[in-house]
Amino acid sequence: MLEKKIAVPEGVEAITDGKRITVKGKKGVIEKDFGDPKFLKTVSIEKSGQEMTVRSSKDTRKHRAMVGTIEAHLKNMFLGASGGYKYTMRIFYTHFPINITAKDGELQIRNFLGEKGARTAKIVGKTDVKVEKDELVLTGPWKEDLGQTAANIERACKILKRDRRIFQDGIYLTSREAGDGK
Repeated sequence: MLEKKIAVPEGVEAITDGKRITVKGKKGVIEKDFGDPKFLKTVSIEKSGQEMTVRSSKDTRKHRAMVGTIEAHLKNMFLGASGGYKYTMRIFYTHFPINITAKDGELQIRNFLGEKGARTAKIVGKTDVKVEKDELVLTGPWKEDLGQTAANIERACKILKRDRRIFQDGIYLTSREAGDGK
């Protein structure tokens, strides 16, 4: 029998519904479903008091990995709901200044390499995007949403059919911070 215990921090409320976990905190609400069909009967998640327990009836390598993964996700959820995450992205350009606007769950990148049309990137979940001169600041409670949004922005600025050593324009992730950026 394999068992891992995670303490629920102060100011955070965790609700379990089978393998579906909802975490509420001052920065927001995060939901995740851990219902992998392979581990449906052997891995369980329970809450008792201010403690979450991830338990597996088998002790194989795959089950240890699954229990560890669920434990890491729960810790990220607790940290995000209580303090949030902050990703900083830097805008690089040489000749053509890039114009960025964020609205309706979408980021529009204009004048990239002098292009007439706009490139777009989807803003995922409850991610808040602020444009500050030559930086983008992504903030939100869920680490996965911030990471996917940053990846969408980097992918939207991908340069094809040009030498990357010369054309280095783009928007790149420069820092990641947890817990109100402190």
